[in-house]
Amino acid sequence: MERGAAALIREGWFRETCRLWPGQAMSLQVEELLHHQRSRYQEILVFRSTTYGNVLVLDGVIQCTERDEFSYQEMIANLPLCSHPDPRKVSRPRALAASRTPTSPGPVGSGAPAPPRTPPRASPRRLAAPRPAYTSFPPLPPQVLIIGGGDGGVLREVVKHPTVESVVQCEIDEDVIQVSKKYLPGMAVGYSSAKLTLHVGDGFEFMKQNQEAFDVIITDSSDPMGPAESLFKESYYQLMKTALREDGILCCQGECQWLHLDLIKEMRQFCKSLFPVVEYAYCTIPTYPSGQIGFMLCSKNPNTNFREPVQQLSQQQVEERSLKYYNSDIHRAAFILPEFARKVSRAVLLLLQQM
Repeated sequence: MERGAAALIREGWFRETCRLWPGQAMSLQVEELLHHQRSRYQEILVFRSTTYGNVLVLDGVIQCTERDEFSYQEMIANLPLCSHPDPRKVSRPRALAASRTPTSPGPVGSGAPAPPRTPPRASPRRLAAPRPAYTSFPPLPPQVLIIGGGDGGVLREVVKHPTVESVVQCEIDEDVIQVSKKYLPGMAVGYSSAKLTLHVGDGFEFMKQNQEAFDVIITDSSDPMGPAESLFKESYYQLMKTALREDGILCCQGECQWLHLDLIKEMRQFCKSLFPVVEYAYCTIPTYPSGQIGFMLCSKNPNTNFREPVQQLSQQQVEERSLKYYNSDIHRAAFILPEFARKVSRAVLLLLQQM
């Protein structure tokens, strides 16, 4: 066994411990060590477990397993996308359309080619009045931005939505992408989508350069340690707000209510100061700490109701999209919190009313 991996795998077992969840550990029996390296940013480990398939570990913390990854990926993608009305597809003026060729789309403002336009269709979305700064520019196509998510799972779920015309993904560590393509092909399948524009680099800088560009932003981050700690701060949510369009929605990894209730309270508080609508939801996933993970959802549209999906999937749609966890009923249930967490939510609202 490689020297670095030996510290994580002992006597045939991988054991996860972390200062963010002291006093507890998660162990998986290892069948075979598949990959181990240190990238420019982090330690990457992949092993085949006896019961959960291939497992991706970053800096000693489990990111996903083949057996249970779908619950997190489906929820972080579908909670925001099914809460956003179908974006109306508006044709570009002929002169602008002629300047582009029908190939894969590039990032907003990059001048890269875009896909051919399809005729507009009826949609429940109400078009907002254009802002003065954009009156001389045509509307941009519906876009989703994914920050992180190098394993490809979120991307896989996003590109299943027919109303999503283009997806931009910003992942800082290209090695995670390549490792996932090799050892997690069922997750990384989305990288072959023609809807994707992949940007390997800093998501912070990308959003600074692309303001009011996206309908939905999804942040698939690791836990708040090291560089990822900044993704749980008010300044990051402010940056996402400026990168969203007028009716935009965001969804971010929101930690576990059993372990990080104080952090969730802090996040809800500063999110409510930035957005008119803020909700916390969660799902179950066995290999994450305490078997749960949460999501912070925010909308710039005060009429958004995250608890009732705008796009309700039929059983046929669920099966066509090969969904294993998400459906419209689980969407509604995800926002029903246990009493100890609900009290924190009420306390935040009371505090904001007094300010």
